[in-house]
Amino acid sequence: MVDPISVWHGEHMRFARLLDFFERQMLAFHDGEHPNYELMRDVVHYLHHFADRHHHPREDVAFARLIKRDPDLQIGISRLLQEHRVINAAGELLLKYLDDILEDAVVERLTVEAAAATYLVYYRHHLAVEEDDVLPRAAQLLTPEDWAAVAAAVPAGFDPLFGDDIAARYRDLREQIIRETTAA
Repeated sequence: MVDPISVWHGEHMRFARLLDFFERQMLAFHDGEHPNYELMRDVVHYLHHFADRHHHPREDVAFARLIKRDPDLQIGISRLLQEHRVINAAGELLLKYLDDILEDAVVERLTVEAAAATYLVYYRHHLAVEEDDVLPRAAQLLTPEDWAAVAAAVPAGFDPLFGDDIAARYRDLREQIIRETTAA
């Protein structure tokens, strides 16, 4: 059986790599250079569509189970659930701006930078809190029955970027990530 904590952690590490790439592109944008807007959009699209539709709903079930096991976790988990909503909304806005840029619409640089900063700050904080606080507690408290409920909540779909069958829209992004990983 696959260890759900390892899966959760692995997804977080992949999300962090994508956020790192996105942030490097935003630095180029800030410096007036020409970032790869298509890949930037693909990062946000993936995080918005895969994470928000597969990863976060599984977390939501795990969070509810954690609160049942330890009610003292309620405040922190409520904050994380709110962050899911903020990350989702920030991702939608950022996708809109990136789509606008790719369609040659004029979007103020500061508007894009503010949206990207909001997205990055919330997402990174969210990942850090889950890694440092939630995953260790989940490993201690959740039972096999809890993990079965988590798995049943959102059936594991294929990962269109990091899975075995890469979706066409993510092929360039996957190649870029491999190049950067190899270079490091």
